[in-house]
Amino acid sequence: HNDVLQKLLRKVRKGTELVYIPGNHDEAMRDYCGSQFGGVAIERQTIHTGADGRRYLIMHGDEFDVVVRYAKWLAFLGDWSYTMALWLNTHLNVVRRWFGMPYWSLSAYLKHKVKRAVNYIGEFEQALSQEARRNGAQGVVCGHIHHAAMRQVGDVVYIN
Repeated sequence: HNDVLQKLLRKVRKGTELVYIPGNHDEAMRDYCGSQFGGVAIERQTIHTGADGRRYLIMHGDEFDVVVRYAKWLAFLGDWSYTMALWLNTHLNVVRRWFGMPYWSLSAYLKHKVKRAVNYIGEFEQALSQEARRNGAQGVVCGHIHHAAMRQVGDVVYIN
């Protein structure tokens, strides 16, 4: 992580604009939104104009997660369960390698098998796309739900 930070800070020193957007795992940093440290701006969200000329709303996305906002204990339980699934996944794949089997993601399998999770992802994408429209953006880039995607949601490009 230190190498990545050093490279980012080097880019800042050479004139690149860098915006840090805290999320639910580092929400204490939200107290510093609107501040700058060492040339790094801390914001809840920002607008980026892409090489294609489109305006993209950049945000973490946890603001649109009702569990994180209204049931912190459930979010904690989900976070713990996800961490345990990742741990189990690591050990399961060690055994799979012994048998010459390819990598397989237990957490992705579980997430995609649960219908509610799939519905939740769709609602999350819709909510963030609407927020992009409200901000006059043609796209939204977020990361909160850890479900990689790049798709058109109506007239908005949704990227996670």
